[in-house]
Amino acid sequence: MCGWCCCLECIHNIPPLNLLFLHFSSAPRTGSEGEEGARTLSPMASISVPNPAPSPTEDAESIRKAVQGWGTDENALIEILGHRTAAQRAEIAVAYEGLYDKPLLRTLQDELSSHFKVIHTFTSMATSMCFVVPRHQNLHVLQGAMTLWAMDPAARDAKLAYKALRKKGGDRHAWVLIEVACASSPDHLVAVRKAYCSAYDSSLEEDVAACPLYKDPLKQFLVRLVSSYRYGGEHVDGELARAEAAELHGAVAAKKQPLHGDVVCIVSSRSKPQLKATFQHYKQEHGKAIDEVLEGNRNDKLSAMLKTAVWCLTSPEKHFAEVIRSSIIGLGTDEESLTRAIVSRAEVDMKKVKEEYKVRYKTTVTKDVVGDTSGYYQGILLTLIGAE
Repeated sequence: MCGWCCCLECIHNIPPLNLLFLHFSSAPRTGSEGEEGARTLSPMASISVPNPAPSPTEDAESIRKAVQGWGTDENALIEILGHRTAAQRAEIAVAYEGLYDKPLLRTLQDELSSHFKVIHTFTSMATSMCFVVPRHQNLHVLQGAMTLWAMDPAARDAKLAYKALRKKGGDRHAWVLIEVACASSPDHLVAVRKAYCSAYDSSLEEDVAACPLYKDPLKQFLVRLVSSYRYGGEHVDGELARAEAAELHGAVAAKKQPLHGDVVCIVSSRSKPQLKATFQHYKQEHGKAIDEVLEGNRNDKLSAMLKTAVWCLTSPEKHFAEVIRSSIIGLGTDEESLTRAIVSRAEVDMKKVKEEYKVRYKTTVTKDVVGDTSGYYQGILLTLIGAE
């Protein structure tokens, strides 16, 4: 695959996800697996991994025990899967299906879908009684969080994008597409597009282009974002950054066209280091950061979407802190957004998200999650958030 190409022919050269899983499962695991797993985590990841970690077979057998018999041991599932990296979870999935001839994701969906559980109680050595009792009312959101967490990250983002393209009402569903396109590496976006094609028999960029929920110029912007492949190096062209900072200012501030064609081209194609240099020149030349200018246009939907892209590209912790906060404040809880933010960043930069959250909102993610969730759903979220 060429270094910059994003065409479908090149994308289809990426190995299928099941082959990647098999690659994970065939890698040797030694007593230092916990150390190896820790090395694969970002320094800003919030999850903890045991050292040494059990083998995939041992974890698969423990999961089987947790879902067999009367009821499901949700705490055991959280304890196992919530403390494993993506590579380890992939290995466990392969081991589980090999041992029990059933996909791990299907098992989680089935076992966490019933609204009732059976309690088996011994009344004496000779007799026992069974009680059918309601399970926790947040079981459906626990199921959503656990299955998303157990998925391969690229397949997870493909699923989130697919669902976002089919949800009416509110422009915040576009946040999901911007997150997928901008908050991770260029290679991850290619993997997401590959997973999307495999799962839904269509391309992500074509589905965005055909989505009736978005109109130009926002639709054009989203298409360019999800179909881009950014240069991944650290090289920065200072003259280009200065020139494009002027172009951005002309479009955003003077012409009041936040998604002008020049803006779409710059934001959707430049590398993250290049964009950071451009935004630095913008602030130096005009005395105000571009996201602050866009924040001032609160009633402008296009400005808001551009600000989201700027944050996801240069400081995603700001965006995800806002997602968590907006999902909690007000009446009710937006569990889908809360789950998405925590699950998708736990292995990436949740420590930075927590720091940003504390500075901006004068409280902690943990405190707000505890105050707005309960039961096993709260348990998996707190496990992924980690210590504060």
